[in-house]
Amino acid sequence: MKGKFIVLEGPDRCGKSTQAKMLVNHLIALGKDVVLTREPGGTPTAEKIRQIVLEPGLDVRPMAELFLYEASRAQHTQEKIIPALEAGKIVICERYTMSTCAYQGYGRGIDLNIIDTLNKIATLDMKPDLTLVFLMSDKYFTERGEYLFSDRLEQEDIAFRQKMRRGYLEMIDKTPNAHLIDADKNISEIQARVTQLLKETHIID
Repeated sequence: MKGKFIVLEGPDRCGKSTQAKMLVNHLIALGKDVVLTREPGGTPTAEKIRQIVLEPGLDVRPMAELFLYEASRAQHTQEKIIPALEAGKIVICERYTMSTCAYQGYGRGIDLNIIDTLNKIATLDMKPDLTLVFLMSDKYFTERGEYLFSDRLEQEDIAFRQKMRRGYLEMIDKTPNAHLIDADKNISEIQARVTQLLKETHIID
């Protein structure tokens, strides 16, 4: 691919969206052609799937949840991400395959081998050039929530979030070009660390 693929991972309310927008503005200021997207979602079809999978009160069983996420990912990857990368653009995506492993694997208890196989199918085995994993202390989950427990995944309890966090930490060590970001820090400090990693990993010249 001609372009670069940057993924921002982490639990809800860890600051991904804020940092993604700041990163887009930073890269645009450098003259880069940037696409900002998200998962689940990113395209009209994938956004429809997002509505189903996150709707509060809807009974979605773990394996069905997994397949919904992977269906959204397949559509998103093939319709939006790959064409943008082939055109030489920098794609910044809020969440990708690591989140599925953290939520549906570590959180729900679905076999990680199954998830890995489905991730490879949905992404055509494409990997991010850089993965930034934002992790915060659990106390900030409620402090930072403007609309508390607004979707089905946010309604999970602290035990679920702890399993998910452990999953992210374990995956960072196993994933090439993945880096931990301390999301307890203030916005400017986090932004500085993100910018530093872009330079260290030669994502930007």
